[in-house]
Amino acid sequence: MENQTDRHHFSLTGLSKNLHLQILFFSLFLVIYLLTLLANSLIILAVRTNCHLQNPMYFFLSHLSFLDVCFSSSTVPEMLKIIVAKQKTISIGGCFTQAFLILLLATTEVFILSSMAYDRYTAICKPLHYTEIMNIPFCQKLVATAWVIGLLYALTNILPLLVLQFCGSHIIRHFSCELPSILSLSCTDTYMNKVLFFISGSTVGLVSLSLTILSYIHIISTILRITSAEGRHKAFSTCTSHLTVVVFFYGTGYFRYLRPASISSVILDEILSIQYCVLTPLLNPIIYSIQNKEVKAALKKMLRLKI
Repeated sequence: MENQTDRHHFSLTGLSKNLHLQILFFSLFLVIYLLTLLANSLIILAVRTNCHLQNPMYFFLSHLSFLDVCFSSSTVPEMLKIIVAKQKTISIGGCFTQAFLILLLATTEVFILSSMAYDRYTAICKPLHYTEIMNIPFCQKLVATAWVIGLLYALTNILPLLVLQFCGSHIIRHFSCELPSILSLSCTDTYMNKVLFFISGSTVGLVSLSLTILSYIHIISTILRITSAEGRHKAFSTCTSHLTVVVFFYGTGYFRYLRPASISSVILDEILSIQYCVLTPLLNPIIYSIQNKEVKAALKKMLRLKI
């Protein structure tokens, strides 16, 4: 019976076998998860209800917050269950689903970030044509395109998993099901899976990052031509929040998935996954609300009305 169960489940080792550390991790990540839901929900409500935030930048910000809620919810609840459960198992189908959601949501998020970079480029470099270019239908198309690319990328990498066999160890030395961890357990040759994952991941990452970098090259070039120091500061201050989020997300994501196998380790993988699966969805709304006066004002107004 145990062998039959093992063929249909993976075992996740979680973060620690120490009872006191498990209690600490459970409490810490539960608080972070609840704060993530609260912070991103407040951003979404503020954008939806405040007339001063009805522009493309905040339209993308609300979608980014929605993605962060989904991203965090795809990993943290299962991680909390694994920490406290005696049987730290997840069905193979559930594991594949979690890996699919991570790829879908992460890819959609990087293209939303690229759309936000293009929005800043249009606002700073083409201010006279901003409202004409960045109209709501166009913004909706950018968001829809991001979701379609994310869906295609996730399906491209998850569907080939269905033909793999897992006849050896079913222990994933991690707290979540991510594609590299799943591939390492297969007793089938996964060379083509790894090549496909590397090529598709590199393509998606380079395209989205290139769009962001090109936007900022034009933005910085335009800002440097502004004669007024106050004008330069004001123009660049609208981009600092977005740049901070981009560095956090791309930095950890690239290093987790596309780094050489020679510098791989279980502890490093867990730290990086905690960064972009647990902490980044909480940090994003904090970064945007701290550095954006309009968002802070809208949140204060909304909270006063609620009280």
